[in-house]
Amino acid sequence: MTRRALISVSDKAGVVDFARELSVLGYEILSSGGTAKILTQNGIACKEISHETGFPEILDGRVKTLQPKIHGGILAKRDNPAHREEMKKHGIEPIDIVAVNLYPFEETIAALGREGITGITDDVIENIDIGGVALIRAAAKNFNDVLIVTSPADYAPLIAMLKKGAIDNQSRQKLAAKAFSHTAYYDGLISNYFTEDKFPETITIPLKKLASLRYGENPHQDAALYESRAQASMGGVVNARILQGKELSYNNYLDLDAAWRLIREFDEPACAIIKHSNPCGCAVASSILEAYTRALACDPVSAFGGIIAVNREIGEAEALAITALFTECIIAPSFSAKAREVFLKKKNVRLLEQPVIMKATPIIEREVRALSGGMLLQDKDNALLNESKPVTQRPPSMQEMDSLLFAWTLCKHVKSNAIILVRGCQTVGVGAGQMSRIDSLAIAAEKMKTVRHGLDEKQIPLVLASDAFFPFPDVVAAAAKIGVTAIIQPGGSIRDEDSVKAANDHNIAMVVTGMRHFKH
Repeated sequence: MTRRALISVSDKAGVVDFARELSVLGYEILSSGGTAKILTQNGIACKEISHETGFPEILDGRVKTLQPKIHGGILAKRDNPAHREEMKKHGIEPIDIVAVNLYPFEETIAALGREGITGITDDVIENIDIGGVALIRAAAKNFNDVLIVTSPADYAPLIAMLKKGAIDNQSRQKLAAKAFSHTAYYDGLISNYFTEDKFPETITIPLKKLASLRYGENPHQDAALYESRAQASMGGVVNARILQGKELSYNNYLDLDAAWRLIREFDEPACAIIKHSNPCGCAVASSILEAYTRALACDPVSAFGGIIAVNREIGEAEALAITALFTECIIAPSFSAKAREVFLKKKNVRLLEQPVIMKATPIIEREVRALSGGMLLQDKDNALLNESKPVTQRPPSMQEMDSLLFAWTLCKHVKSNAIILVRGCQTVGVGAGQMSRIDSLAIAAEKMKTVRHGLDEKQIPLVLASDAFFPFPDVVAAAAKIGVTAIIQPGGSIRDEDSVKAANDHNIAMVVTGMRHFKH
């Protein structure tokens, strides 16, 4: 009996060589539309599907493979006598290989996103594949008898297996699993694009594997990196171009993401230094070199082996300053040629270039956290504050207010309980991840003792930000002892009056935001 392969692909990469190899192996090729045309042009004999079915493509190609002679040839169980009899009765020939990939829905919506077009356009609708998905699922369901291939990357391995002889069931199942993942990913893209509900009854998160990582947070944990193509146009760490350095680790990616999310908050030249997902220094200045110098001054000990993010190009001067300290990774919009020369002397330093610095919007970004037995979904914390209302007898000065807003911006990127001490637009103390807010303040105050760079303590007031309200006035009292002159916090405690009174007693200006920034 003649072996037959159905080939109908949108992605034509490698298809000519694949079909030629199948022809040499004795397979009859069935094909349709553009695939049949390109195979014929390259001298590969193929039979049009419409000739096989006796029915032409109709409705502008919307219906061409949805036909019993095609699906019967795929779904028939070869070891079932009743199936063989029905195939004979209806003139259905078996199909042994199905090579199909789908209309470029993903590329279509990505292009629309880049062009600023939203909504379900005719182009979107016409790039939803129906027949291709049916062919893939049919072949994958009957994987014991039919080989299904959905990726050009699998053409050569499949040919190699065919040349060796019979293909084992494990290999067939592996191809089927990949095929079902292919259609699930495709349908996930479509359902997400169509769905307007923020949290629908069921949800599919389409992700595409980019790389296996050496290990996860620890060497005994396996890990991999996946890309969300729906958010690729927003920029970010996953889509950054790696210019040099060792392979990125799981922990590198986590810290790089924390750094990049913080740095895109600022319009002015800014630098953030991250260690274990928390900023150990951050500053805004008139230049990136000054911002880096001030960010480093906050906690140079913790900055050793950290992650650096900036929101402007890194030039030679910045590169020379950065390479004076051991740094794991650096991410920036660009690097000058001179900077690249400097970094080449530190070949293990990972350089990432991400020119897209797009402020996130709550509508687009969702955060997924795994739980035992499920997941939590929420909007990303992309808002900043509801208000900035003074609640003390003395309002903050303009200088204090600028510092408070900088501190508050930084505060939402620090693990709770978070206390941030700032002079000007420079961190001088960060207390993160403590069970007690007073302990976070003690850590931040201790860090501040080592900060001296460029700070006139008599001229530049010390301000404090807290990610959540004060249930007691103890933080205010402790802040007064270290010279804090202004505080920003969410407010909302039933004991707010106690904290306000403590601030008034110490002549501290206090501003409430009406919005907290817990970060667990």
